[in-house]
Amino acid sequence: MLRVKLAVLPGIIGLSLFILVALFAPWLAPWAPDQVVGSAWSEMTPQNWLGTDNLGRDLLSRLIWGTRTSLCVSALATLLAFVIGIFLGFLAGYAGGWVDTLISRINDILMAIPTLILALVILAMLPKTMPVIIAVLGILESTRVLRVARSLALDISAQEFIEVARLRGERLGWVLWREILPNAFTTLVVEFALRFIFILLFLSALSFLGLGIQPPTADWGGLARDNKDGILFGVWASLIPGAAIALLALALNSVADWLLSQHTRSWQE
Repeated sequence: MLRVKLAVLPGIIGLSLFILVALFAPWLAPWAPDQVVGSAWSEMTPQNWLGTDNLGRDLLSRLIWGTRTSLCVSALATLLAFVIGIFLGFLAGYAGGWVDTLISRINDILMAIPTLILALVILAMLPKTMPVIIAVLGILESTRVLRVARSLALDISAQEFIEVARLRGERLGWVLWREILPNAFTTLVVEFALRFIFILLFLSALSFLGLGIQPPTADWGGLARDNKDGILFGVWASLIPGAAIALLALALNSVADWLLSQHTRSWQE
């Protein structure tokens, strides 16, 4: 047990640091995110710890503000995906019959379409505001959550306490949220951590392609897009947001793996 806790400690610390940076971005950023403070792609100085970007804006400040934007949008989209996916997945797994068939077939059709292509088509037709981006990401990723939630509901619905709840005459909402959800909670928490990373990568890919968070708002994918040409001149500014994404993914995955191991151990005991 102690070894597991020590192994996950760097992940917890790293995740906490990212959350703190997102929460306190206005106080941590030395410059305004859209303020020009020097020439394009200038070197690191005491005033600009990471140098400047393609327009001469402080890269550290934009990275800090981009952390807030990327994490907030990804978190809201993940929450939306789980609200939709858990409700429909639990409903399909518990109700069965034509309800399960209808929900599952519609979900299979949506999953058969490449997610990135579908998102690009939708965002090309809609205004690229944050609420629209959150809605698109949440709805598209809810298809994956739905499959996990349905599988959990099918397993839990076969347990005796669910049959007892049926015999007591409990309503559908009671069975879903008071019986099935608590027993599936740990697995869903692990899935939330993994799905958050997928949505963050999805958002960054959309921003890199120009259909995600729009300038001058800073986010990690947009920072990589704005500074990608600097690589030709030996400027590595575009790799810094990529490193941030990788570090956050490692931190979240380590925490998710630890939660999964704890869940497996509790079931074995």
